[in-house]
Parts: sequence; structure tokens; C-alpha cells
Amino acid sequence: MILLWLAIAVLLLPAGWLLLLPLRRARRVHAAQQAFEDNDSLGAENVRVYRRRLASLERGHARGELDDTALAEGRVELERSLLEDAEALRRSPLKAAGSGRVLVPVLLVAMVAGSLYWYQREGASGDLALAQAIAATPIHDAASFNARIARLRAEAEAQPDNAKVWMALFPLYRDAGRLDEAMQSLEALIALEGRVPALVAQLAQLKFFAAQRTLTDEVQGLVDEVLAADPRQPTVLGLLGIEAFEQARYPEAIDYWRKAIAGFENPDAAKALREGIAAARQRMASAGEVDASVALDSPATAAAQDSQAGTARLTLKVSLDPALEAQLAAMPVSADEATLFIVARDAEGKLPPLAVVRTTADTLPLTVTLSDDDAMAPMARLSMAERVTLVARISASGQPVAQSGDLEGKLENVIVTRSTEADADVSHEAADAPLMLRIDHRVAR
Repeated sequence: MILLWLAIAVLLLPAGWLLLLPLRRARRVHAAQQAFEDNDSLGAENVRVYRRRLASLERGHARGELDDTALAEGRVELERSLLEDAEALRRSPLKAAGSGRVLVPVLLVAMVAGSLYWYQREGASGDLALAQAIAATPIHDAASFNARIARLRAEAEAQPDNAKVWMALFPLYRDAGRLDEAMQSLEALIALEGRVPALVAQLAQLKFFAAQRTLTDEVQGLVDEVLAADPRQPTVLGLLGIEAFEQARYPEAIDYWRKAIAGFENPDAAKALREGIAAARQRMASAGEVDASVALDSPATAAAQDSQAGTARLTLKVSLDPALEAQLAAMPVSADEATLFIVARDAEGKLPPLAVVRTTADTLPLTVTLSDDDAMAPMARLSMAERVTLVARISASGQPVAQSGDLEGKLENVIVTRSTEADADVSHEAADAPLMLRIDHRVAR
């Protein structure tokens, strides 16, 4: 905050200088104006003009061109004109050069006070304090996690009308299992932001888990409110899928979860739902039921599933070229903070990523298996491709799009292997001989 106030002071200095500038120029301007008025000859010139016109009238009268009445009227008109010109030239006496000096510092103080008041009302000092609070409480363990909660709680008490504070606070309470406090924070956020479907959905989810995964009347009311505004809201659909799964309504759970996956942007959340779908299908199969939801797949997906007997799988051993170890160490973040992306794309480049695994660079070297469970979207899965391009990339920024300075390795035109139930007794090593994927170059743009 000190830097902020210093910046405001630096901006106010030139404004104050402009207000004080007239004081410095006042004496010089006063002297120039006084000299101008003292030497002004316009009044004398008007008198000379009056006299010339009057003499002209008198000569006309002497020649008999004007009678006495016309001469008198002309003289009156000239005198009136002279008086009017003299009145127009009258000036008030100049005030002293120091007159009004007190007003300038008053305006200066008013400008500073008004600027600070306006910033307090309309500025983002609260957001800056929030950012500083988050930066001052990095999370390393349970103690630092609780320290951040305490710091953000203090910010919430200091600025209860700042929605961003509650937005940052309620997920911390949720992740800490303090559901009552999470719900209170979320309700405060909703009171500020309005009944936004995504926020109401979060509240319904918290109340659902607080009620031991029971769809109470209150939770059902919130769910109905969200679905009326956004029928494809993924959080609520995921909640309904959990409730249906708990009640052994597996086809219904699968249907909810499949719809929810389409709306989730978080790959981890989508992966969890796919695992839930797989568990529901397994229970249906154990009970001898048919998974009718398979028929809901798109024609392209169904054709791909029909043409492929078995589960698509690729096992990779990812390593870092020793020549790049120094460049990894030189990254602006440590190896345990640098993000490692392992991605499979279709060889033709027509589909979104088919499989994505995200971890950190300190896990290298590692062996990982890519499958349909690692898909980001149901319409783009590993089993839909015959050949793929595999990419491993270390990113300091954590962005999925390659940036200059990232470290990368690539394998192209890799055949997708598949395993069937007949492979169940085959050892992992025999069934999935790992492909060697080495991170061997630096991204340059």
C-alpha cells in the first residue's frame, strides 16, 4: 500500500504545481495590466473624433447647410456617442497582486482531499489489499493453509462489500471441510453478486454434502432454481448424478454426469465424472443390466467404439535430456512448481487433445499410462485414433499453450495399442512396453 500512496502523491504533485502557478505569475501579470491601462489612449482618441465631427457640423451650419435645430440635434447625438464610448472604457480599479492568495491553497487541499475520497470510494485499494494478503500467505502445509484462511477472514471483516474477498475465502473453507463457514461465505457472495446460477449451484452442492449427500427440500429448491436458469449447469448436474448413484439409479447417474462433463472446463473434474461413469457401468454390468446411455454417444464416437475391440492405452516413460537439466534449473520456478504436461493428439490434428496428464517436473523421470480416462472431452478420446502425436512439455507459466522457453519432447505417428479382456492375465510389462519420450529441446518463438 505504501507504493500505492507514493504513486498517488507523485500524480498529485503536478496537479498542485498547476494550481500554484498563478500565484507565481500574479505580480508580473498585475504590473503588465496596470501599465496597459495607464498608457491606454483610446479615450483621448474618442474625444478627438468627437471634436472633428462637431467642427464639421459647425462648418455645415455656417455655410447654411444646417439650421439651428439640425445643429443642436447633431451636437446631442455626438455627445451621447462620446458618453457611451467613455462608459464602455470604464474599468474597475485593479486589485492587489496578492489578492486571492488564500483561495489557492484552499483549492489545493480540496483537490487532494477530493482525490483521496474518490479513490477510497471508486478505487481498487481493497483488491490490492486482497492480493497482498494472498501473496503474504503462500500455502505449503496445513498450518499455512489455516494462516491464509485467517488472513482472508480478516480481509472479509475489513471489507465485507468486496465480492472478490468472499470469492477467495469460501473455497478455502470448503476444502478445509468447514462447510458451515463455507456456506456463510458463499451466501455473502451471493448477496453481493445476485442469484448467479453458478454461485447458487455451489451453494446447493455445499448444502447437499452438509446433509450427508441427501437431497433435502432446501437443496432441491436450489437445484430447481439453477436448472430453471441454466438447464446444463455442470455443478448441479454432477450433484444430481451423485444422488442418483447413491440411490442405485445408475442409468440416471450416467446421464447426468455425461451432460455435466460437457460443461466442465476443469479436466480434473471431468476425469472424476468419467471415473464415476465407469463405476456406474461396472455396477450395472455386475447386475446384468444394459447401459442404455452408450446409445447416447455421438455417431462418430459410437462408430469408433464399435470398430475398436478393447481399451486404448499408451504407456510412456518420460525423461529429461541431461543437456537440458541446467535450463530446467534456470527456470523462474523450481522443478516442483514447473508444470509437466503429457499430451496425446490425433496425428491429423483434427480433434482436441485426446489425453492429457498434468504433473510437476520434479517427478521426472516417470512412467505414465494414457487412456480414455485421461480425455478432456467425451468427443475426443484416445480410442478414437489409430495414430497419435505424443508431446511432453515443461512449462514455467503453467499454461497449456506452448510458450517461449518451455522444454519439450515429441513422438510422432505413434500407433495406439489396445487391450481386451483376453489380456487381463498378461503382465503389465508385457502388455504395455513403454514408449521412450525424451524432453530434448527448448521451445523458441
